[in-house]
Amino acid sequence: MAVESCGDFYALPEDCIANALSLTSPKDASRLSLVASTFRSAAQSDAVWERFLPSDYRQIISRCIDGPDSLLVKSKKDLFLYLCEHPILIDSGLKSFSLEKWSGKKCFMLSARDLYIVWGDTAQYWAWISLPESRFPEVAELLDVCWFEIRGKINMNMLSPATNYAAYLVFTCKSRTHGFEHQPAEACVGVSGHEAEKRTVCLDPDGAQRQRYQIVPRRIGLLYHRLTRLHGQQQDNVPPIEQNTQYPKPRDNGWMEVELGEFFVKEGQDGDLEISLMEVKGGNWKSGIIVQGIEIRPK
Repeated sequence: MAVESCGDFYALPEDCIANALSLTSPKDASRLSLVASTFRSAAQSDAVWERFLPSDYRQIISRCIDGPDSLLVKSKKDLFLYLCEHPILIDSGLKSFSLEKWSGKKCFMLSARDLYIVWGDTAQYWAWISLPESRFPEVAELLDVCWFEIRGKINMNMLSPATNYAAYLVFTCKSRTHGFEHQPAEACVGVSGHEAEKRTVCLDPDGAQRQRYQIVPRRIGLLYHRLTRLHGQQQDNVPPIEQNTQYPKPRDNGWMEVELGEFFVKEGQDGDLEISLMEVKGGNWKSGIIVQGIEIRPK
């Protein structure tokens, strides 16, 4: 239907249009605000953006370490956009809270201090340091461990219902990593008391590139095999390629992330979501990564 034939709709009171917009999504409301001045005015109203904010947003921002009054915003739309672009620290700075811009779904990051890290309080194996680019006061630097294990959990009722989420390890490297080159880790994500999804995860920042160079055409591979046998040379002991292995990807802020698993939050679902990452089978020592936390966000 042409825009010109919608005059009767434009004649509706602004609060009626605002109510209709509040039943859409932040993305749709932003697009519709470009249609006409009536829509633009209605799309700015608190009634619209109050619906886009999580129902428990007041309770969450009351846990902000700087207090809710530190959020200097004038309207509900400003608050929504602020929470999309500026994760706030809650629960004594152990977690961060933000919103996904296009849907208003809740996002959390569990800081390294909020995780269970095996040997994490032993200075010989892990160091707690500060990095200006981290959103948390402390991050965990892996110095040298043989048994690598990190666990975290969050109650499902903190997350947005009817939403597919994924968990990501957020980390960086201060120097060259060691021990993760050829030995993948195992990630598990699931609700406590239920079977968890398992994934193979590579924590080597160059793992994806390294794996690509190991894939050669079949004919070249056969030729290489024959030559090495002819000259009495042994081929490198390269582990088989795992097709479903998750590799680190860069984030916009200079950190890296690797997906640990995904899960769907049902309406009214309770219980703890448990996340783990382990590499304990290789017997090799590992070092070089710096863990900021585990982020849980809609996928």
